[in-house]
Amino acid sequence: MKVLIARMNHETNTFSPVPTPLSSFGNHGPDFGADAYRANKGAPTAMGAFIDLAEGWGAELVTPVSAMANPSGRVDAGAYDAICQSILEAASGCDALLLDLHGAMVVTDIDDGEGELLEQLRQRCLGVPIVVSLDLHGNVTEKMIVNADIVTGFKTYPHLDMYESGRLAGSIFQARREGRATPVTAWRRVPLMSHTLKSATASPAMKGAVDRAKALERRDDIYAVTVMAGFALSDIPAPCVSVIVVGKDHATAQEAADGLARSIWQQREGFIYQSAPLRDSIARAKAISNGADPGPTSGGTPSGPVLLLDHGDNCMSGGTCDTMDVLQEAFAQGLRGIAVGPICDPEAVETLYAAGRGATVTLSLGNKRAIPGRTATPMSLTGRVAALSNGEYTMSGPIYHGMTFCMGRTARLSVDGAEIVVTEQTQEGWDLGIFTCVGLDARRSDFILLKSRMYYQPVFLPLARGYVECDSGGVTSSDYGLFTYTKIKRPVYPFDRDAELGF
Repeated sequence: MKVLIARMNHETNTFSPVPTPLSSFGNHGPDFGADAYRANKGAPTAMGAFIDLAEGWGAELVTPVSAMANPSGRVDAGAYDAICQSILEAASGCDALLLDLHGAMVVTDIDDGEGELLEQLRQRCLGVPIVVSLDLHGNVTEKMIVNADIVTGFKTYPHLDMYESGRLAGSIFQARREGRATPVTAWRRVPLMSHTLKSATASPAMKGAVDRAKALERRDDIYAVTVMAGFALSDIPAPCVSVIVVGKDHATAQEAADGLARSIWQQREGFIYQSAPLRDSIARAKAISNGADPGPTSGGTPSGPVLLLDHGDNCMSGGTCDTMDVLQEAFAQGLRGIAVGPICDPEAVETLYAAGRGATVTLSLGNKRAIPGRTATPMSLTGRVAALSNGEYTMSGPIYHGMTFCMGRTARLSVDGAEIVVTEQTQEGWDLGIFTCVGLDARRSDFILLKSRMYYQPVFLPLARGYVECDSGGVTSSDYGLFTYTKIKRPVYPFDRDAELGF
């Protein structure tokens, strides 16, 4: 058996000014051929699971590409074509196609990146099984479903089961191949634009939905059930919650999908997040630090730092990583001892590198990406260049454990009250490596400011005495009113409180 295995991952925030050229995929562009295999063999990705399964089957592997970019603006059409063509050209003559996709890719000239790829594969490879693993935040479309045979998705956010999703999809395919299963994929969309912070699998509404999905999977006639939270920061017709079910026949799968979708709709208010004013969030962080407010239960270290979580400028939702609102408000309220990272400002990195380690510099930092509807000026700071590095580190936590990431050239600026990590590329605040690569032990800080919504949890939450969610008003804000949607199909909740489920 000859099996194609490929990865194409991008969560597109159409409101983000951060470009997505081909070079954004991977540390230095996508991995092709043997490099794609090496990048995922033993990795905790769906592609890694596909590789392990296929090798166990004794199959011949074809790995044309592995391309993953941090969330950002629309994918450049040339980049999309290069990635897709590598997959399409390698698909000929294969007996199965196993694809690690995201589900929320928007291209400069295409609103449904994954659906377009799957449709072209189906036309080119008639009768060849197409097996897909999706991110929990995929905006699923009919084109995706009708052009794939088996579709599964993650059940955790933060995403800790990427490998498991791929393994489940591949195992269902193998059962079909051996005549032990007759999988059919059904789907139901809910007219609900959920907030990312409410798609965490510890959030009550989402947890309840995932628990019901797991209960359905215990049935003999259901092979896989996925609750797709969707990604609402994408101006496409339906950036909505949906349910995917793989069952023994269409009637069985559709009935299960419809039932789960109805229960999600009944709990729709639980998928909506309300941000507190930034000044109130910082005041609460200060109170947690001095013991006046116990804060949210973190289960962390009583003497540890307080986390300032700037979810309005989150890299993994397409943020610019350069809004300075949270740091400015923290300084205004007298907070000191803050580890900040990372701030993406290539211009500032150039200045810091030119000055050299140990030099004292005055520079303008952040607020340099033009965000529609927002006016902000860079923050003027004077400090010492404490360290310089290539920005590479190896993940120590469970998310992408052991994989190497690169932030581009990176500098540490030491100013009165804060140690600031400044990078050439956006980066999620998910591992101590973002600080240790420039010699900073963030655990000794009073506060840690992270451009993070959820991925901070496995590594940073156990180190913290508490945390506060801060909405900076960037392009990943939970305030949908900041964004101009022109393509969404109305009515949809929460824009339209009188929206109906429709089935």
